[in-house]
Parts: sequence; C-alpha cells; structure tokens
Amino acid sequence: MAAAETINNTVEKFTTAGNQAFKDAMEKTLAAINEASAYSRQNLEAVIASTTAAAKGAEALNAQVAAFAKKSVEDNVAAAKSLASAKSVQEVVELQTTFARSALEAYFAELNRWGATVTASVKESVQPLNERVTATVERLQAAR
Repeated sequence: MAAAETINNTVEKFTTAGNQAFKDAMEKTLAAINEASAYSRQNLEAVIASTTAAAKGAEALNAQVAAFAKKSVEDNVAAAKSLASAKSVQEVVELQTTFARSALEAYFAELNRWGATVTASVKESVQPLNERVTATVERLQAAR
C-alpha cells in the first residue's frame, strides 16, 4: 500500500506540475499574442498616418500646381494683350523680354515652393514610420 500511495502521490504531483506548466505556458502565449496584436495595430496605425500625411502633401502640391497654372495662363493672356497693343518692334522686344524674365523668375520661385512642400510632406509622412522603427529597436534592445 505504501508503494501504491507513493506512486499515486508522485503521479498527482507530476500531474499538478504539468497542469501548472501548461497553464503558465498558455498565459505566456496569450500575453505574447496580445502583445503582438497591439504591436501590429500600432504598426498599421503608423502606416495609415504616414499614408494620410502623404495624401495631404500631394493634395497641397496639386493645389499649388493648379494655382500656378491658372496664374500663368492669366499672365500669358495679359502679356499677349500687351504685345498686341505695342506700337513698335522695339516695344514688342522690351515687353517680351520683361515678360520672359518675370515668367522665369515666377517659375523658379514656384519650383522652390513645390520643393518645400514635397520636403515637408515627406518628413511628415516618414515620421510615424520612424517612430515605429525606433520603438522596435528599443524593444529589441530591451529584450537582450
């Protein structure tokens, strides 16, 4: 009887330890799944924020291009009217030179403005992704 009782106690301890180990493993697994889910959600939110920022930047750039195109057409019409009312060839050359210079200056100024818009948009679009990369690196370093 004593041997049977010892075996029964050993089996019971083994079963209890096995059940506890299984429970602990399941809790760790569920915690890891929840953590991975939260991490994935944060990554998705960063991608959405990045895409939204890029779309806003593209929208702003498109509005700038459209406004510049409209102004350019208006300036070209005004220049054509001015050229048509010129009294001499010399006046035509002077008007055309002035118009060409101002059109070129406006174009370069607009290119600088577009460049600033693109730069700001890229910076804003990359920021959420950079934050996630930083969080990942910090997490990996902490896990070491």
